[in-house]
Amino acid sequence: MNTFKGSKDYVASEELMHAVNVSIALQKPLLIKGEPGTGKTMLAQSIADALNKRLVIWNIKSTTKAQDGLYLYDTVQRLYDSQFGEGDVANIKKYIKLGKLGEAFTAEEQVVLLIDEIDKADLEFPNDLLWELDKMEFYVNETKETIRTNHRPIVIITSNAEKELPDAFLRRCIFHYIEFPDAEKMEEIIQVHYSDIEQNLLKQAMDTFYWIRGMKEIQKRPSTSELLDWLQALVLSGIPLAKIKEEIPYVGVLLKKNQDIETMFEIKEKGYTIKRWI
Repeated sequence: MNTFKGSKDYVASEELMHAVNVSIALQKPLLIKGEPGTGKTMLAQSIADALNKRLVIWNIKSTTKAQDGLYLYDTVQRLYDSQFGEGDVANIKKYIKLGKLGEAFTAEEQVVLLIDEIDKADLEFPNDLLWELDKMEFYVNETKETIRTNHRPIVIITSNAEKELPDAFLRRCIFHYIEFPDAEKMEEIIQVHYSDIEQNLLKQAMDTFYWIRGMKEIQKRPSTSELLDWLQALVLSGIPLAKIKEEIPYVGVLLKKNQDIETMFEIKEKGYTIKRWI
């Protein structure tokens, strides 16, 4: 059995690795939740890299329907061909275009299938996929054939918890919530991306980052990805270390709402000190 142990580009906790391996062993989708920026989407790429498998990504939007992931019948192309005598229009199978789920089912080798941000779709979307994700097959009405998986894909589903998912769908999944990294785990993540970062700069930035995240008044707290971007901005600018805590430069990399930026500086002006976290 393939075993996921993390990858060189992704720091996974023991609990997360166990969840991935249980889902693979039980052949059930792994539902990953966590606040934005905690690496939910990157997990699927890490699993694919670690297990040497192709990654198929189905990005979910508010308009996405379950049928989009199975197949589409290109009636427009068939009508065009019938009018202009292009090809054999009697061969309906030629006009069936597989979606991402269909692509994963018919792959010649096992793939990792990422269904990204499933909670963006309407409430019926997860229920519409129950049969396909459970039985790993779907029926094509136009050709009267059933498409069955050749190699059951490793299915990773992410959610930002914008909507509650149906109980019937949840029962079919293995669930894991990615906790926001503490300072020690965050250092490990940073070292993966910036192995030669200057330690004093890292300490100043980490202190400031966790101080901001600790503010209850902030509406959108900065994420891991925003900290990585901020560190890169600090390194490239060559800003003096003393000014990181003092001025919090490039704060727009961390905070994306004007109200949050104003709130942060108001709190700072009241004399609150930035604590040391590491």
